[in-house]
Amino acid sequence: MLTPRPAGAVAEFIALLEARTGQQMGANRNWRIETALKPVMRDTGHHTLEKLAEAIRADRGGPLADRVVDELLNQESSFFRDAAVFDIVEQAVAAIPDTRRPRIWSAGCSNGQEPLSLAMLFAEKLDRQMPEILATDVSESALNKARAGRYTQFEIQRGLPIRRMMQWFDSVDGDWIANPGLTRMVSFRRMNLVADSLPIGRFDVILCRNVLLYFSLEMRRAVLGRLAQVLRPDGVLVLGAGETVIGQTDAFRPSQRYRGLYEPNWAAAAAA
Repeated sequence: MLTPRPAGAVAEFIALLEARTGQQMGANRNWRIETALKPVMRDTGHHTLEKLAEAIRADRGGPLADRVVDELLNQESSFFRDAAVFDIVEQAVAAIPDTRRPRIWSAGCSNGQEPLSLAMLFAEKLDRQMPEILATDVSESALNKARAGRYTQFEIQRGLPIRRMMQWFDSVDGDWIANPGLTRMVSFRRMNLVADSLPIGRFDVILCRNVLLYFSLEMRRAVLGRLAQVLRPDGVLVLGAGETVIGQTDAFRPSQRYRGLYEPNWAAAAAA
């Protein structure tokens, strides 16, 4: 039996999210819409989804639409999420010649826990130069939080050992704020992976974890092709635990050096 397509305001919000970010909201996530938008409705006085949708139709390019999209994005993250991934990334960076400064891109960085985890990891490695770390996300509000480096007690405890918490963060009014020296190690930039210009230059490691899950197959293929364009021939791509390139694209293949990672498929690119 086919799942009925959502109608009315719910359908409008789903369409707005996809138009702005390329992300699709499956039927199993539709329940999130009203929950996620309750703060917006409360703050703006639009007490129903229908009234909120009506206000957005009147000013589709305005700040209200921006906030709705931000609220609908899944910004779930944590420090050193899937710790084994950081061990493998560390190995990949260690293999880069000392004559070249490593470049790492955290694509879809959410509230900043992933790139800040990378910054902590490599700042503690005194035997090599600090990598250049670029962190991008489609949400400006998530990036503002990442730049501020301010996290609640709950957020700071998720994946962050006490030693690193005390070394890199200060307790302020019940929250934890990253030392300026830590946030300066990361360059944060707003970027839509689907539509915006790609970063200049090539990267040794690209982390794009749990982002492609929300794209259609066609959009995943397009984004993976774009990522391949800015990855070094010997670079690696890191996806989420539930993601793969197999059956999605010919631009990448499973890495022969690092289990669970992917490398550019230059043979397929040459044949294209």
